[in-house]
Amino acid sequence: GAPTISIFLKPPGVIPPGGSSTICCICQHSCGSFVLYKGSRQLHTLEQRSSRAEFSISNATYEDRGTYICHYVEGGTVLARSDELEVSVEELHLPRPDLSVLPGHEVTAGAAVMFHCNTAHPSTSCYLYLEGQIRAQLLSRERGDYNLSHVQKGDSGRYSCQCYTMRASREWSAVSNTLDLVVR
Repeated sequence: GAPTISIFLKPPGVIPPGGSSTICCICQHSCGSFVLYKGSRQLHTLEQRSSRAEFSISNATYEDRGTYICHYVEGGTVLARSDELEVSVEELHLPRPDLSVLPGHEVTAGAAVMFHCNTAHPSTSCYLYLEGQIRAQLLSRERGDYNLSHVQKGDSGRYSCQCYTMRASREWSAVSNTLDLVVR
């Protein structure tokens, strides 16, 4: 079948001005090139010998905000396009939350897991990030908890959280510590 590309930010989250992150594009094929677009503008091309391309954002500015897409190209033909990756650059004013997981870092497949993003700041909402995925999960508003009722192998990985105020002008926290969840 046709190749598919996944695109994600590593580490995930809102980037502060002057901060850095990496846009990763991964494809199963491995003899073409990856081309990174921002909106309709072509930014970079990477000739690939492996199935992954990494484009760094360093010393981020508001110019780096926007929607990024990766194309996978062989011999001038676009074989695959990734989903859109939204990159946000904002000042991080709120303190860093603390992420914990119950019952623990290692669980058996089928178990229930609860992530808790503990923030000192009242009236915030938080996102739970899993590295390697585009979409963040919104933690439930009242407690900053996120429950996974039946974890699978695919839920393994590196998690972090980030909170923001619910006011009209959204203020962001720094990204929390990371937690590695292992599903056996």
